[in-house]
Amino acid sequence: MKTNRRNFIRTTGLTGLGIAGSSLLHGGTPQADSQDKKDTAQVSRQLERAHVQRFNMSGFAAPPLEKVRIAIIGLGQRGPAHLSLMSLIEGTEIKALCDIRPEKTEAAKKKLAGTTHNPDVFTGPEDWKKVCERDDIDLVMITTPWYMHAKMAVYAMEHGKHVASEVPAAGTIEECWRLVETAERTRKHCIMMENDSYLPFQLMTLNMARQGFFGEVVHGDCAYNTSKMQNNFSKKLYWDMWWLKQYAARRGNIYPTHGLGPVSQVMSINRGDKFEFLVSVESKDFMMNAKARELAATDEFFKPFAEKSYRGNMSVTTLRTTMGRTIMLQHDATSPSPHNLFHGIYGTRGAALYDPPPPRLAVGKHEWVSPDEFKSLTEKYTPKITRQLSELARQTKAGHGGSDLLEDWRLIDCLRNGLPLDQDVYDAAAWSSVVPLSEWSVLNRSNSIDVPDFTAGAWKTNKPNMDINLERGGNTKVVV
Repeated sequence: MKTNRRNFIRTTGLTGLGIAGSSLLHGGTPQADSQDKKDTAQVSRQLERAHVQRFNMSGFAAPPLEKVRIAIIGLGQRGPAHLSLMSLIEGTEIKALCDIRPEKTEAAKKKLAGTTHNPDVFTGPEDWKKVCERDDIDLVMITTPWYMHAKMAVYAMEHGKHVASEVPAAGTIEECWRLVETAERTRKHCIMMENDSYLPFQLMTLNMARQGFFGEVVHGDCAYNTSKMQNNFSKKLYWDMWWLKQYAARRGNIYPTHGLGPVSQVMSINRGDKFEFLVSVESKDFMMNAKARELAATDEFFKPFAEKSYRGNMSVTTLRTTMGRTIMLQHDATSPSPHNLFHGIYGTRGAALYDPPPPRLAVGKHEWVSPDEFKSLTEKYTPKITRQLSELARQTKAGHGGSDLLEDWRLIDCLRNGLPLDQDVYDAAAWSSVVPLSEWSVLNRSNSIDVPDFTAGAWKTNKPNMDINLERGGNTKVVV
């Protein structure tokens, strides 16, 4: 019998485009056996067919805000970094800080001593909802464990707030669609703070691609490969050992966007092209269970972790786009190999490669250009946003190669000037969808799975949205 949309929603337990009873929407840590992975492909197809675009958020510009009133939810690792930088950007007022650990909110507020910012603090388990419900907040920044991002983002948009979510923005296909549906209905921004898109070399290659340096872009290599073994097994770094639990709960690429974001911008994904399908394969776990058992031998705390199986050490995902391009995406957070953020762009006339160092460029002669020519090309193609912000990034000691300042500054600059944001909800959904889709592929012998078109066909006419040469705006100051 043919399944219609009403029956599908009823039988799968969906409300709107989210799972009403899902542990994910109620803050529970997702477990590998808590959802039927074999249904992911079917659910994805059904949700895509059911979606009708209410409003195209690509290119959307909200009314300008003279002052951007900010709340930050989550003050563990990323929250304090955003807090420090946002306090230096013109036209911001930090109104609320929220974390279930009182010591974190207290430490964060102390960082603002001597500034004009005097936020209220919230520490109750459900206080993040109170923050979203306030009428004196314009922007909610979500920097909690990522399995909480989507439910908080949806709640904030439902209460009239723009949202800036750390990465990834969602962990399930249902959550991806819920973000899209809510942003379109409320006409509120939902940006995923992908800072690697603002690294100098990545910005330069985007500028090169737009000016035709590579010819037709054919392929991209990308990765986030850096050992987090010490971090993940630390009792003090991550709240409730949440990252270690994710490695035990999930398969596939659980942290795809640092590599995928910059390549997607170069390939104009959601703006002239889109992801078509992906396949994913991963190695076995050679290290994490062994580490858990080693620690459990002398520490009772780790005995529950010694009984778990973990995601493989290396995840490799291949994506094909509708226009015929390919992307190779890696994630390895366990092996002791050197830190590696592959960013390779390969076209019909040129190429670029970032990591392993030094960064390199080629102009179609089967060899990398000389250091002198590299310098000349860098001077020619470095975009205005890098030229304008690089020294300020150094002075503010902004993390991740200065990209943290650029992403925060540009977000505020766009909101103050009433401009479209550099990334939108379709980027957040498409890039984050690799998390559940790659997991399905791994659990189904690396079969292919379609990537939904979150733009509902609008990718064919959507315009580029990352204004790296600051043709509009760019007038927001940073106070050092």
